Amino acid sequence: MRFARIREEKRQNYVRKVCELATFHFITDDKPNVKGIILAGSAALKTNCYESDIFDMRLKNIVLAQLDVSYGQENGLAQAITLGADIMGGVRFIQEKKVIAKFFENIALDTGMVVFGIEDTMKSLEVGALDVMLLFEELPIMRYEIRNPVKGETRIHLLTEAQEKEGKALRDADTNVECDVISSEPLVDWLLMNYKKYGIQIEFITDKSSDGFSFVKGFGGIGGFLRYKVDVDEIAGDANGNQDDFDDENDFI
Repeated sequence: MRFARIREEKRQNYVRKVCELATFHFITDDKPNVKGIILAGSAALKTNCYESDIFDMRLKNIVLAQLDVSYGQENGLAQAITLGADIMGGVRFIQEKKVIAKFFENIALDTGMVVFGIEDTMKSLEVGALDVMLLFEELPIMRYEIRNPVKGETRIHLLTEAQEKEGKALRDADTNVECDVISSEPLVDWLLMNYKKYGIQIEFITDKSSDGFSFVKGFGGIGGFLRYKVDVDEIAGDANGNQDDFDDENDFI
């Protein structure tokens, strides 16, 4: 009896700890910071967590499923991800549909509160006008930071694969001097590393749904919602006073 009581106390303490950590990690500013939660585990522990009075009701309302897994630790997590792939994918597509519908509505109403295309979106980002960026997760754009060894100028170029192969942007137009490449990386990777500096939110878009496909093919796979109206045509270059390569919007579609 004594060992059974100790074992039961340990289970209760474990459930309490899981519930408290869930609240700590998944509640921000008094609301969930995730779209949904999947509870996975062996035996009845996951059910005990879900039914516990300690489990935050705000999180309980977004529990998508409870899954049985055969393993613990990393192997169990991998199995849970595999089993929950369809569930998580469905939630993602629902969110994608909502955000794109809102974007298309703003376009139709001509509110002036959205931008699209690589040039207008990046200009809005640089001046702090962008609030939420809609970004195709496989956007085929590379970000180059180059330095002219003669003039000493540093410039940023956003290039398609075709523009990379052409090499024109990596040479000085006046002297034909080849510039030094300081860094080069996919624009998507750069945005993921730096978006917090601009205080924006990123909503990733796929081309797997009809709405996502329309956004990628019709609007270049990048756009967003503005904090305030801005005339992007009056913004010259980027925040460093440079002019990026946005020669042809069709190159980005």
